[in-house]
Amino acid sequence: MALTTGANHVALISDDADRLVKFYTEVFEASVRWDEQDDGVRTVMIELGPSFGLHVFEFPDGNPHARGSTEMFGRGHLDHLGLDVADAFTFELLRQRLVAYGATDGAVTDFGVSRNVWFEDPDGHGSEIVLWVGAPLRRYRDRIVEPSAVTRTPP
Repeated sequence: MALTTGANHVALISDDADRLVKFYTEVFEASVRWDEQDDGVRTVMIELGPSFGLHVFEFPDGNPHARGSTEMFGRGHLDHLGLDVADAFTFELLRQRLVAYGATDGAVTDFGVSRNVWFEDPDGHGSEIVLWVGAPLRRYRDRIVEPSAVTRTPP
């Protein structure tokens, strides 16, 4: 048995921490645990659950890594986040919010064991919401992508 119980946080570099805070608080109802300045570097902890957060760093003179790449597996050491959701209601609520925000087209990928919606936050960091459904695993090449029926409206 592992000695860890899950992820605590993922550190991200942003060129606009306010924009990320707005996105994650509006879409996911996240809260800000802290928002500090340390030697000119802004550091914000966005809580996405009781034991997981995004630790965001914003540098006063910018940082060349602040904008994420949209290329799958071309993003460097951190490729994307997988965010668990508790139930189908929450999955659909977040899917609709992400579509309204313009962060995804809302398509659902069925991997058998889970249903996923891919999205990109305002800095281009790729992520997905994941609903575990317990069916047998479907390989990536055998996944089923269901186009979205959600219409895009302002958040």
